[in-house]
Amino acid sequence: MSGARSRARGQALQALYQWQLTAQPPHDIARLFLRDPEGGGSVDEAYFAELIREVPAHVAELDDLLGPHLDRALSEVDPVERAILRIGAYELCYRLEIGPRIVLNEAVELAKCYGGEAGHKFVNAVLDGMAKVVRVSEGRR
Repeated sequence: MSGARSRARGQALQALYQWQLTAQPPHDIARLFLRDPEGGGSVDEAYFAELIREVPAHVAELDDLLGPHLDRALSEVDPVERAILRIGAYELCYRLEIGPRIVLNEAVELAKCYGGEAGHKFVNAVLDGMAKVVRVSEGRR
């Protein structure tokens, strides 16, 4: 399941990147990805669909929560890293059954695969800061 969910995050990242750049409706983009999935194993299609639907639906709130943890305006963040941050922020806020360490690890892995050279460090720092605020009751580290 975690492999399928990780692949869903990877596909959602690519779909959200496209959404950010083209402003196409998320459901149109989702259909393209589900029709022509990336190779390499099964994808948790329900989780992919949730991410591509819910991240855009909550983008203003997620961006507001990310803002205090950024060293620059979110619009200046690389679009790939911005999409990763939004996925991580969504999971921290709305998927409380997923532990914060898992959210951070998955985001870091996405950044290592798709982001810039030091993007994974940036993503980790931002989401770790946000997790300390939105997941206060979990007694982190």
